[in-house]
Amino acid sequence: MANLVTSLCCVVLAAVVVAYAQRRSQLVARNQYERMGSDVTMQCGSLDNDASVSWKVNGTDVKAQHHLEGPRLMLNEVDLGHNGLYSCFQNPHGERRDTIYLHIGIPPREPTVTCRSNTYPKGFYCSWHQLHPTYIPTTFEVDVQHNQRSLEVQQDPDHKNRCRVRFPEVFSSFPYKVNVTAVNALGKASSTISFEESSIVKPDPPERVTATPIRLNARRLEVSWHSPATWPDIDNFPLKYFLRYRPLIREQWQHVELSDSTSHTITDAYAGKEYIIQVAAKDTEIGTWSDWSVAVHATPWIEDPLPITSTTEVELTTGAKTSPIPSSNAPQKAENSVGSAARLLTYFSPLLLGILLLLM
Repeated sequence: MANLVTSLCCVVLAAVVVAYAQRRSQLVARNQYERMGSDVTMQCGSLDNDASVSWKVNGTDVKAQHHLEGPRLMLNEVDLGHNGLYSCFQNPHGERRDTIYLHIGIPPREPTVTCRSNTYPKGFYCSWHQLHPTYIPTTFEVDVQHNQRSLEVQQDPDHKNRCRVRFPEVFSSFPYKVNVTAVNALGKASSTISFEESSIVKPDPPERVTATPIRLNARRLEVSWHSPATWPDIDNFPLKYFLRYRPLIREQWQHVELSDSTSHTITDAYAGKEYIIQVAAKDTEIGTWSDWSVAVHATPWIEDPLPITSTTEVELTTGAKTSPIPSSNAPQKAENSVGSAARLLTYFSPLLLGILLLLM
């Protein structure tokens, strides 16, 4: 009897577990990927063909062009506007039976792949991108072959669509073959490129470019720079440089190529004109020129203007004659003269009056 009860309990427990698992699978959204422009059918769980269901997308009734066929929802010529979370409910009680996250996208096209060595002779990197968006998650598989063997590929930590590969040997005559495959839920596409080691060597631009005017010389600028920090062995793999400069008032550049030198003196600058200056770098034997460095601006030395002086200082300095400046006691002298005249008039007044009376 006890064994029978135990067996029945196990059967019931198993049925409960199965029912819970089915219920759980219906509640957790499952992804469905469909091609843009196609007609899409979504099945509401495992319901029978005669089941009556209703559908919602993102919590509201489905309004896009569609029709129902039992437990199936059919959408015509889907586009990005059909993306969303679809839920189906079994009538008449409205119990949710399934949830589908619909993703509309397109299959990947052949990716564009480029490879370059800016750390020669340590290694090179390859990067890739899609010319057209796929609208759904797309991953990339990379395979690099050299001399009939696969090379280790390291994902670049700073760039999603970039990997790094070490040169297995320097000065190799065997070409490298790089294959990149784009993969998503709707398909895959591949691109393959081949190249020789020497053709992909391209340094980064020179760094810390400066241009300084030379005192007392109105036509010279002293330009200096540093080799790119990413170039690992400047002693054994030296760089040469290409300098270009022009005044802002002109469009035409002047160029100077320099071998194994990180400075140059411009001797033909226009006096007083602002210049724009850039530098590029290249391995002395192989590869191509780097991109131009960040532009710097500089103006040749301009003579300091003479100090501005007052008119009085100029007259005193040149010895010119100036009008005498009245002294501070001039008003007092004028006052004394007036006072003396008044006293004389007071003294002679009775005498002048007597003379007038005798004449009469």
